Amino acid sequence: MRILIVTAGSRGDVAPYTGLGARLRTAGHQVSVATHTGFAASVREAGLGFHALPADPRAELSSAAGQRLLHAGTGARAVIELLRMGRALMPAMGQGILAAASHGTDLLLLSATTAPLGRVVAEALGVPSMGVFLQPLAPTGAFAPLLAGNRVQGGAHVNRLAGRTVQTATDRLFAPTVRALRRQLGLPARSAPAQRRRDVRQIWPVLHGFSPSVVPRPADWPPGMRVAGYWWPAPTPDWHPSPQLADFLRAGPPPVYVGFGSLVVADAERLGSIVTAALRSAGLRAVVQPGWTGLKVTGDDVLTVDEAPHHWLFPRMAAVVHHAGAGTTAAGLRAGVPAVPVPAQMDAPFWAARLTHLGVGPRPIPLRDLSAARLVTALRQATDTPAFRDRAEALATRIAGEDGAGAVVAAVGRLSGG
Repeated sequence: MRILIVTAGSRGDVAPYTGLGARLRTAGHQVSVATHTGFAASVREAGLGFHALPADPRAELSSAAGQRLLHAGTGARAVIELLRMGRALMPAMGQGILAAASHGTDLLLLSATTAPLGRVVAEALGVPSMGVFLQPLAPTGAFAPLLAGNRVQGGAHVNRLAGRTVQTATDRLFAPTVRALRRQLGLPARSAPAQRRRDVRQIWPVLHGFSPSVVPRPADWPPGMRVAGYWWPAPTPDWHPSPQLADFLRAGPPPVYVGFGSLVVADAERLGSIVTAALRSAGLRAVVQPGWTGLKVTGDDVLTVDEAPHHWLFPRMAAVVHHAGAGTTAAGLRAGVPAVPVPAQMDAPFWAARLTHLGVGPRPIPLRDLSAARLVTALRQATDTPAFRDRAEALATRIAGEDGAGAVVAAVGRLSGG
């Protein structure tokens, strides 16, 4: 079967699909990924075909609109900024998905960011589609919606109401492009609520790429929505640590990791100064990845590395300090090490709160509240509290026993009648 995986966003929104695609290829399928040009190399290194989608996510996050989104963080203001940012990108994204699928496909696997447009393309081409989501986005009483951060306080009814409100706002983001794309492809008009009712009747399958031990499947989700387990990024072929990294790890006790991934912070110098001061005060060694912010941390016991796969690096750390993106959070849990989350925007506060709930690290420090003193306290708690590591290791063992990619392979087989 020819399978096209379609995803958009930052590295954490793409990397899990390289591993998923590689697993599907091993099962005998011909797999391609449609995403941004900046990720072409990692897709091809996994042995997958590549099709380009428009936009440069790093440039978008570095723009004035991206910085407004960062300062908004979560909640209503963040949704508004996301709407403003997305409206300009959606028409080109729809055409990019259509062009990628037109190369020939028998099945579309769609991320949450591409599903509304990908569903239209799949319908027009007469091929099946399936959701492969990295975040739990459907409204539920079990927890507040991801984009609300921790600002929604209430029980199941409030959570569901807030979730539907966010869902309506998201519909507004995609609605103009969905209408135009359906009209272009000769499809009858259909609103987002009507599409969801149709999905419930026909049980459109959505598999979620995170562990049920981290986020159990809400009981009030519609039929067809499953929590499959994590999809791990495909390993980089022939990767080996540099001599500098290997020597640094041998030269002393396990360091802490510090990296903020795809987060783009305007005042990178201030962030680097905070981290430098905290590490010096805590007396800890550190491995730092600059990420999209270009983080610079100085000190005799600090090593900066550009590329080091998290599945190799994190198990060698005493703790991981990160922005609580879905991918980095997953990598830390897989490694079984304590976490110090520093969430800033979008779904990061949700994942940071999950880490606290799971007992694998101290309370999150929101980026807007980050200081050297707060980071020192969190670092000492993470590295000096055996219970954090014990719970992290136990959770990592449970996660290792799951086969998220295998669940998708099985679902694809059922969908294709194989």
